[in-house]
Amino acid sequence: MVICNACRYCEGYCAVFPAMEKRVAFTSGDLTYLANLCHDCGECLYACQYAPPHEFGVNVPKTLAELRLQSYEAYAWPSMLAGAFRRHSVATSLALSAAMIAVMWLATTAAGSLDRPETAADFYRVLPHAVMVALFGGVFAFVLAALVVGLARFRRDAYAGTHREGSGRRTRRVAWSALRDVLTLKNLHAHGADCTYAGEEARTPWRRWWHHCTFYGFLLCFAATSVAALYHLWFGWEAPYGYASLPVVLGTAGGLGLLIGPAGLYWLGRTRDPDLADAAQRPLHQGFILLLLLTSFTGLVLLALRETAAMPVLLIVHLGVVLALFVTLPYGKFVHGVYRAAALVKHAREST
Repeated sequence: MVICNACRYCEGYCAVFPAMEKRVAFTSGDLTYLANLCHDCGECLYACQYAPPHEFGVNVPKTLAELRLQSYEAYAWPSMLAGAFRRHSVATSLALSAAMIAVMWLATTAAGSLDRPETAADFYRVLPHAVMVALFGGVFAFVLAALVVGLARFRRDAYAGTHREGSGRRTRRVAWSALRDVLTLKNLHAHGADCTYAGEEARTPWRRWWHHCTFYGFLLCFAATSVAALYHLWFGWEAPYGYASLPVVLGTAGGLGLLIGPAGLYWLGRTRDPDLADAAQRPLHQGFILLLLLTSFTGLVLLALRETAAMPVLLIVHLGVVLALFVTLPYGKFVHGVYRAAALVKHAREST
């Protein structure tokens, strides 16, 4: 960072370099902030005159990627689960999914759900609503607590010495600037153009588009679940809902996004320049992508076959995979979105 601060050739590439130039020395909190502000486009490595084989060996994308993983582990709660980031892989994702499917099967067996008369598309016949709420509500509460504690720990270090904005107008400007950067992935546009990813001369919008499919697909699925809960609890409208209903339309669109986006990101990861990446994080990325793909695929298959005899088994498999995804959210690649959003808020404070 000291070398970059002296050179400043890359200062117009993304948010990291202007933020870096505001500092003459770098605390561990500063490095954590800069690492999570980085969107990992790789442009700066190809432009750097001090990159390998220069004796300085400067590789900003790889260095910041390593620091990001360290920050994930440092802020994990409970702390004893910090090592889960290193163990998260395709194999662990599959094993955890299998374990959660077994849990769902035991839950339905204990409730005697599979012995009840069959009703087409009646999910609550397989897993009663009260059991589903208790199981997923408990997991969701734990995941939310883990993410909140991790975010608080990140802010404690990364925001050290940051002054609070004064007026309400400035607060709104800061919030809007950060939200805009989160929703548009502005920093995947190096100096106004699409970032490099597969090579020095290759600039394409695909990485940004796949991220958008994944991000908005996740939000649409969450919205579908929220609307369905509102229907059930507020209006007394019980599932199954029609194919043209709002929960099903939102869920289908979100499922397609979570199928297309992660598949695209996996393909990009296979073609990425290895000099840009931290090899230790490849299993972490692949495990998270697999869980997203399994969640969306099993959900869409369940929707298509919900009125067939295969529905109970498909429902158990889908809910087991969703439960596995939820359990890993605070200890997988999902947390990078939380910390990056917080870093963008800090950047907006310093820049607005």
